[in-house]
Amino acid sequence: MHISVLLEESIKYLNLKKNSIIVDATLGYGGHSQRILEKIPEGFLYAFDQDKEAIKEANKKLEKTGSNYEIIYSNFKNLKEELGKRNVLVDGFLFDLGVSSPQLDNAERGFSFHKDANLDMRMDRNNPLTAYEVVNNYSLEELTNIFYKYGEEKYAKSIAKGIVLERANKKIETTLELAEIIKNNVPEKYRKKGHPARKVFQAIRIEVNDELNVLEIALKDALKLLKPGGRICVITFHSLEDKICKRIFREVSEIPKELEKLPVIPDALKPKFKVITNVKPSDDEIENNIRARSSRLRVIERV
Repeated sequence: MHISVLLEESIKYLNLKKNSIIVDATLGYGGHSQRILEKIPEGFLYAFDQDKEAIKEANKKLEKTGSNYEIIYSNFKNLKEELGKRNVLVDGFLFDLGVSSPQLDNAERGFSFHKDANLDMRMDRNNPLTAYEVVNNYSLEELTNIFYKYGEEKYAKSIAKGIVLERANKKIETTLELAEIIKNNVPEKYRKKGHPARKVFQAIRIEVNDELNVLEIALKDALKLLKPGGRICVITFHSLEDKICKRIFREVSEIPKELEKLPVIPDALKPKFKVITNVKPSDDEIENNIRARSSRLRVIERV
């Protein structure tokens, strides 16, 4: 079962009005979207997702709540294009960057290192790049770089070497095969700190779905599409996403250093945005939903 992370906090900070126009950039299984729809009976919700299974399940939830919504089957990197077609300016955006529990729990999607499945990890099944391609065709240098950069894995080179040696004998086909290779190429004491495959699987998933580049594009476009007084709420789950979000929010909300010493800053040069808050989940939420433990909510408002 999927439990939406930081649900009450994100609904609170979206500052919803009855007639708000809201974009849920990451519909998933519809937990956040359903709650948003309840709060905007005279408004409208646009929800993006590229996972047909998730869309089907979310639609069942949303139909029970209202009809004032549209699900857009697309990656959120296409926000600008899709909302442009609909001539939409937005009161609030929500980005929940976590992989939903049903995706992790569905063994055949290949996201989990606990369950045996073909190496896949695609959010969008039409994506030609799979985890199998990354693991079997990327060079030693490329694998090392991905594991280090996207997984922040200190044994990146050792694990990459193990993969390259193993695949010289036979192709690496499944998640459990890969998890075993990772385990065999890190020190024993490292294995005791948690499953050694976690960071590498995260890194491969980010590569397959181009998650960090897509996030940067989407956040910058969302800022442009936001009405004055509108807010963007972003729920991140690891430090790389959080750094991107924090940097972009800082760039648009801080006074440039060269202007700080001016006695009066002209209105035209003042920042167009202000950072509202960043929030971590409560101890109670983490206790009820272990997947919330690394999450953080960042909120920005157009002035």
